[in-house]
Amino acid sequence: MHRHRSTLGTLLHHVHVSGPLSRAALAERMGVNRSTILALTAELAAAGLVREEHPEGTTGAGRPSLVVRPESGRFHVLAFDVAVDRLVAARVGIGGVILDRRETARPRAGVDLETVVAKLAALGRSLADATSICVGIGASYCGMIRPGDGMVRYGPQMGWVDQAFGAELSRALGLGLPVAVGNEAHLGAVAEFQRGAGVGSPDLIYLHGDVGVGGGILVNGKLLGGEGGYGCEVGHMLVNPVNGRPCLCGSRGCLEAETGEYALLAAAGRADDGMIGREAVRAVVRDAAAGDPRARAAVAAIGDWLGIGVANLINLFNPGVVIFGGMLRDVYAAAAPQVAERIAQHAMPVSRERAKLRLSGLADDATLLGAADLGFAPLLADPLLAAAS
Repeated sequence: MHRHRSTLGTLLHHVHVSGPLSRAALAERMGVNRSTILALTAELAAAGLVREEHPEGTTGAGRPSLVVRPESGRFHVLAFDVAVDRLVAARVGIGGVILDRRETARPRAGVDLETVVAKLAALGRSLADATSICVGIGASYCGMIRPGDGMVRYGPQMGWVDQAFGAELSRALGLGLPVAVGNEAHLGAVAEFQRGAGVGSPDLIYLHGDVGVGGGILVNGKLLGGEGGYGCEVGHMLVNPVNGRPCLCGSRGCLEAETGEYALLAAAGRADDGMIGREAVRAVVRDAAAGDPRARAAVAAIGDWLGIGVANLINLFNPGVVIFGGMLRDVYAAAAPQVAERIAQHAMPVSRERAKLRLSGLADDATLLGAADLGFAPLLADPLLAAAS
């Protein structure tokens, strides 16, 4: 029985990640015959998890092959994304379909666990839908997360140390479900591999810019977590240790100290203008594109340091693709020549020759969809049990 439910979960996972698939495609992916796919699909359809339909645009004679589609409306997860300046909540259906969402600002006001939890719980309650069943809850947080219990061990931008975020959010939501929590860049890396710019590239690096810089690294399709689950802190890789800018982690010359929001605004002469966050970063990028000399010089300088960091990562991990997300999506789009030049100078040719540099395919939804998949994990592991609970 356990093996059968695992097989059901495998089929559901395929349509959840890839969208509508024919019976033949599912049979090939799973290494089973079509009659087995038919039986599995019937069980999942009876539980309201998938449906079978004729493919769109079918014409002509003959009986077209049915496709299996994820059923997005009957079951959902709540997904939360906690960034430095904003809080996002969404109701996400099977297939990664964002059915509804809410967003609010997060002031940069220090340790704010109680405020964050209260705001997220209110957003989550506002997303309630009587016609759909919540089967899980996932959250992305901009800090180092202890695997298993959602404890924020360290969130440098807001000073969070050992904050029981997952447990407190679960209690505040009152749904009787645990909240699975992950690091934003780790979740973004997995989401980009499954649905975004990293599809088909199991060895990838995802760089996420918020105020600082986070990283997620996949090796053969698996997240590189490290001994305690705190791996891939690429934002604290040293790139300029001698004359580097001070970093909130206590070091100097970290990648995020040289390429993050504060560095860009300082280089552009806007550190004291009062404008912060993504709009401030985008304003510098826009002005650089319009020819403002200081903005152009700032973007180029940030691109140099970013390129050095990426060159180090290429030498270490030989990725097939490096993806720039969050704030770095805007920065890389403007500083691509500098990044490419540094990679050409400092990355070994055999390591860089196949590495592609790409903007995030999921844009601002990468970390949110990664959080959603944390919430979907119990359903995908045992679809019938989770759907019946």
